Amino acid sequence: MANDAAEAVSLPLDLGWPSYQQTTVDRWRGDVYDQREDYIAEEVPISLIYNGVPHVVMLATPTNLEEFALGFSITEGIIKNPQELFSVRVYNRSNGIEVQLKIPEQRFQCLSDKARNLTGRTGCGLCGASTLKQAIRQPNEVKGGLSVSAAELQSALSDIKQHQKLNQLTGAVHAAAWAVPGLGIVDIREDVGRHNALDKLIGFLLRTGKDLSAGFVIVTSRASYEMVQKTAWIGITLLAAISAPTGLAIRLANETGLTLIGFAREDQHVIYTHPHRLTHNNPLCEYQ
Repeated sequence: MANDAAEAVSLPLDLGWPSYQQTTVDRWRGDVYDQREDYIAEEVPISLIYNGVPHVVMLATPTNLEEFALGFSITEGIIKNPQELFSVRVYNRSNGIEVQLKIPEQRFQCLSDKARNLTGRTGCGLCGASTLKQAIRQPNEVKGGLSVSAAELQSALSDIKQHQKLNQLTGAVHAAAWAVPGLGIVDIREDVGRHNALDKLIGFLLRTGKDLSAGFVIVTSRASYEMVQKTAWIGITLLAAISAPTGLAIRLANETGLTLIGFAREDQHVIYTHPHRLTHNNPLCEYQ
């Protein structure tokens, strides 16, 4: 549905920020007109505040914010492990949401090297970085003997839409899903920003102690450099994107040992790097 709708009605703040709004829209299909209720995805400023000092404001879907805070903190290299995130407190404000994070003083001091009070747009993947060194961070080489059949990948791709509850309502959000061979899609996170969805999923995986060598990630977006960077940063070995990768993403995936798949649809996929983790029925498609 088009987003040229009338102003949506907000829920009371004491109920928290909603992930979507309902509004009346005028819809045209050719010369046929009707008026109906539509669902609009919310985009809320989320201020991440470390040890009392604002660091960055991200535009995101206001769900799973504790997981988002952990995933962002890890994948941006602010902390080294989940245990270094001492506490997370979420506060609803009149103009957005504040997420107060407590981290070790040593890690906090390192933030002085990064620009603060930046606005992370919905599509921002390198928010808070002010130098090339900060932006282009090299993850360690990923290792692991994950083996995924093409049939298991295709099955997960076929099932992902039914797990995208918010997108079914609004048609406006990305998803990052965790899939395990033999189990299919285990969990999924959604957000208006593809990087935010991935950070939320990573936060979930780390908080729940999932075996990161046992599964793979599917994202309903392109595979840009920072998506590969975030995935490899925590040691996940396979990333499948519904759209295309970028050249820098392919180079990073190749250097870190990550299996990168693009154009992953129900009936096709393209393997760009380290194809040995994906098996096919056709023996001519197997790699040494």
